[in-house]
Amino acid sequence: MTTHTEDTHTTASPVDTSTTREGLVLFAGIMLIVGGVYHALSGVSAILKDTVYVATPNYTYSFDLTAWGWTHLVLGVIVIGVGVAVTRRMAWGMVAGIAVAVLSLIANFLFLPHYPLWSIVMIAIDVAIIYALATRLRNG
Repeated sequence: MTTHTEDTHTTASPVDTSTTREGLVLFAGIMLIVGGVYHALSGVSAILKDTVYVATPNYTYSFDLTAWGWTHLVLGVIVIGVGVAVTRRMAWGMVAGIAVAVLSLIANFLFLPHYPLWSIVMIAIDVAIIYALATRLRNG
């Protein structure tokens, strides 16, 4: 009597791209919320005590540090709101998330002379957010 044994060797299943995209969206939403909190905290510290940051003379994009504080605080609140919308998978949140990440990136670029290392970290976070949301929008 002969027995036929089936090949039990399994092949790796392809990566589920929909799960990956949803994971990227969740990542982007959480990073928007975290980045928004960072903006708000940075703004509050600049409003309350603007000597925390370095005042750079002859900087092309120089503003009063208190004005930068208000800019960061308002931007932070907006970014937090959009981040919540992204984590809740609201359709408008994806496009708004890219838009506020771009605004955050620009604000941090302009803030480079005042707090360089932190601005570079925030720019990197913004780029990751834009990538995650753009990937989701591109692939539907």
